[in-house]
Amino acid sequence: MITQDSIEALKARLDVVDVVGSYLELKKSGANYKAPCPFHDEKSASFVVSPSKQIYHCFGCGVGGDSIKFTMEYEKLNYPEALEKLADNYNFSLSYSDNKHNKPRSQLMERVNEWYQNLLTHKQTALEYVKERGIYENSVEKFGIGYAPDSNATINYIKSQLFNMSEAVEMGVVGFDGGRNFARFIERVTFPIHSVNGTVVGFGGRTITGHQAKYVNSPETPFFNKSRLLYAYHHAKQSIHKRKEIIITEGYLDVIMLHQAGFDNAVATLGTALTDQHLPLLRKGDPKVIMAYDGDKPGRAAALKASRLLSASGFNGGVVIFGEGMDPADMVKDGRVEELATMFRSPKPFIEFVLDEIISLYDLRDPKAKESSMQEATGYLKTLSPILQEEYKSYLASRLGLSPSFVKVTSQTNTNQGAPFVQTNSHKDMWELSLIKTVLEKPHLIDQILDVLDPSLLQFHSYELGLALSGKLDEPQLMAISVDDMIKSLKDEEALKNELITFLTKHYERELKKVNMGQGISFEEKAFYIRKFRGKIAILKRGELVAFNS
Repeated sequence: MITQDSIEALKARLDVVDVVGSYLELKKSGANYKAPCPFHDEKSASFVVSPSKQIYHCFGCGVGGDSIKFTMEYEKLNYPEALEKLADNYNFSLSYSDNKHNKPRSQLMERVNEWYQNLLTHKQTALEYVKERGIYENSVEKFGIGYAPDSNATINYIKSQLFNMSEAVEMGVVGFDGGRNFARFIERVTFPIHSVNGTVVGFGGRTITGHQAKYVNSPETPFFNKSRLLYAYHHAKQSIHKRKEIIITEGYLDVIMLHQAGFDNAVATLGTALTDQHLPLLRKGDPKVIMAYDGDKPGRAAALKASRLLSASGFNGGVVIFGEGMDPADMVKDGRVEELATMFRSPKPFIEFVLDEIISLYDLRDPKAKESSMQEATGYLKTLSPILQEEYKSYLASRLGLSPSFVKVTSQTNTNQGAPFVQTNSHKDMWELSLIKTVLEKPHLIDQILDVLDPSLLQFHSYELGLALSGKLDEPQLMAISVDDMIKSLKDEEALKNELITFLTKHYERELKKVNMGQGISFEEKAFYIRKFRGKIAILKRGELVAFNS
């Protein structure tokens, strides 16, 4: 069993925006983040993540919880499994009450990586390749570049270090086929691939002995998903947040050489096109995105696909295409760093790039081809916001040599955009919600509230106040109140006192009116309640609170 102290230590390390954001594309919304709920079908985003409360809540289906609960629900794991997955993602060692589980996280990937790095220093052909590509020694060390030998040497090393071979297969360093194990990286320069938090989760390898595949990557494993990771992001993330800009390239060498030249906000996709699974990672820090791709046919196709995705998802940025068989690594090696900097300062905006690329696929001298071009281009524009649709109609028309009146784009508006999370029926409703949020955010004021107020006095939200006063903070109703930016808690004890006096005065005035108009009670009862309520009102009007049961 995982110890409670260990669980609490892991919780302290988790950030709900980081955890949820590794699965969903979160968009900033006030102090919170929003996304379409992954647990039910919806068109407008009602799933809210609160960094200050460290919880998530869906106002559509009512689900909610913390980082651990989200991992359980999304990955379909039980509680211990979710803890272990999060611990692995955050490179955290859990402690167990039974000693057989108390073993440190496997160091297989790190040890193999260190071995590869050591082998590089003794492999002359590999060193010559690295030097020929213009990579400095400090870059070799920074990026952990190494060399993988023949298959038997790798298998023997893993055995000599007493690692379990099945674990090596699970990690993707070793494969199994035809009843035997084999190394996945053979006679290749290796590039370790890290998780966002810096743990080695896979490798890329470049052949130097003429293997058919120039580059290979680790296979998909429970620890390595190439569609969610970017090469060198753990090195680049600080610069990305500082510069508010990220450069995405196609290869390891491009990244290494760009960092070497001072562009330390560069990363690369891992042998795959940019996908929607990359977007949560790209969203962090809201950087401008620059796609730096080769000008050959595959490079332009990849840039087009990425630009469609990024522009439709609301990202700011553009594309830099390298022509004449050059790439960023070549330009750095040739000393063309200033030229690179100029190119990165003026990328072609995503929308213009997409429209130009679409148009380039058609022969505009043919009227039917021009019509098809316009239909495809307007189809793309419809994936954008109404304002952008309107703005780029004239750009498209000018590129096609047509009047803007010919470009028809049907705007798609979201009627629910900006709707409040909590439907409020009256001022008093909102006041009650504000009181409940005060209880949630300032629990030290609970005693003051309990002395003078019973949940039954609230007209609309007595149940929620009862939950809050009982400390049942994981109830969906309270999570909804907690993450709603429209509901403000009371500032301090003095503000709470003044609000309670106002509320209670009105309450007892209503009760007094009911007694005066009451039928079917004795004169003695009526006189008792009139004195009681008048006495409470008098105390409240002197600016003092009065106990509920007095």
